[in-house]
Parts: sequence; structure tokens; C-alpha cells
Amino acid sequence: MKDGHRKKLKAGVMGWPVSHSLSPILHSYWLSKYNIEGLYKAIPVHPDALEKSLCDLQNKFYRGVNLTVPHKESALGFVDKIDNYAKRIGAINTVVVEGSGVLVGSNTDAIGFIENLRDVVPIEVGSGWFGRPAVVLGAGGAARAVCVALMDCGIKEIRLVNRTLDRATELILEIEGMADISNIYKWDNRSDALSHAGLLVNTTTLGMAGQLPLNIDLTELPIDATVHDIVYTPLETDLLFKARQRGNHVVDGLGMLLHQARPGFRSWFGTDPIVTSELRQVVLASLSK
Repeated sequence: MKDGHRKKLKAGVMGWPVSHSLSPILHSYWLSKYNIEGLYKAIPVHPDALEKSLCDLQNKFYRGVNLTVPHKESALGFVDKIDNYAKRIGAINTVVVEGSGVLVGSNTDAIGFIENLRDVVPIEVGSGWFGRPAVVLGAGGAARAVCVALMDCGIKEIRLVNRTLDRATELILEIEGMADISNIYKWDNRSDALSHAGLLVNTTTLGMAGQLPLNIDLTELPIDATVHDIVYTPLETDLLFKARQRGNHVVDGLGMLLHQARPGFRSWFGTDPIVTSELRQVVLASLSK
């Protein structure tokens, strides 16, 4: 390997497949904006090769990587340290290679969710929605990150709605302290869960382009509640359209993607990047291609 490549700060995203990832676009934007001589690339890694690929990062002069499907959970067994978020959520989306070659795994999805929400509504005692129940649709990895984030910012009641009750129960039992503040609703009763709620978050793929629609009656949801859909294709899902039409604050999913990338970029490239409207437009333009 040439010396120039060794000196250049390098990071990337591992997945299988990985060509669809937007991470190279947003990280490359930041590298250019902050005049950093660095490289961020998509790295296709078959699940069987994940452990070796992670171990080879230092030898290939990488500062670290993001992880996407299907590596987020399996990577827990291939790193040397994990942070508190990764431990509680049960998945890793960011790996940093320390100077000694130690691999440190973290999960920044909860941070990305909260920062995206904070861009639209205040997260503090006294704000209208904050003291009321939060409704979370889904019980997968994204739901775990959202629930952890809501718990950490002080939400006192989480109503978890999922098609499979066993999976919802498993989520609640595996996240310490969540059983004390949670209630499970059957999917058929999802509209009932909205009564007096301050926040509704869709963490399912329903409503995403190419997926089944999300059918939910918003009648019981207070007008001053906030509606957040982590889906960003399309940017305005049918859920967000209906919520906005009736007067609710709405939060799209693109900001969560952008904010969750900040901690990794800071660790690898030494600069704390800012999520701006220009960055949003750059990423949105790539989605329309």
C-alpha cells in the first residue's frame, strides 16, 4: 500500500449488500466541507467474513466503520469493547479502531433519533408533549434504539404496539427498567394506544416505498402531539402527511440518519460535523437518482 493511502484518514460502511447505503454520500460531503483529506467508502462484506474484515481494519489503515444490515447484531461478538447504548440496544452501528488496535463498538441510533426530534420540538419538562405517553410502533432493532432514547430523556410511559406480542415482551424484558414504564398493545388496538399520547413513532417498514402501507386511525391522537416516522423513502410518508394535515408536528426519518452519523465522523476524522439543510438536500438529491 502506498504511503499516501496510509496517511489518509479512512473509514467506511460494511454491509451485505451495501451499495444502497447513503453513508458514503453524507460522510464524503462532510470531508469536503471541512477540507479533510480522508476517504469513506462502501465495503461489501459477506456475513461469514465479518469477523476477519473487522480484525483487518487496522492493517488496512482504517480508523473504523459503520455497520448496516445484516451485521449490527453479529458484530457484538467481534469487537473488544461495547458502549452502554450498544449493550442496551443489542446492536452495533459504529466501530472505532483505537491506537492499540482495540475495536470499540457503539450504537448511535438513539442519539440520532433524539437529535432529529430535538430539531423540531423541545425535549424538556414543561413542553406540551413531553409529559405524556409515547407510542412506539414496532419491536425490532430500531424500536429498541427509540425506546432507550426515550427512557434516557425522561419519558415516563411507553406504549409498545407490535404484531407479535412475544417480540414486544422480549424487548421490554431485555432493556433494563423498561418493564416499569411500558404497556403492550395488540396491533389491532393500535389506534387505542394513541389516546392522550404526546408522541407517536413508527419504527416499522410499513409505509416505506415498496412496502405495505401503515393503516392507523389518528382520531384519538391529540392535535398537539408529535408524529415521527423513521422511514425516509418517501420523505413524507402517508402517516406524516395525514398527521400534518390534521395539525400535528411531524418529523421525517432523514434527520435520524444524518445525526446518527456524527459521532462516528467525529471519532474517525477529528471534527464534529453539523447537520444542515444543505446536507439534507445533497442526500435527498441522491435518493431521487
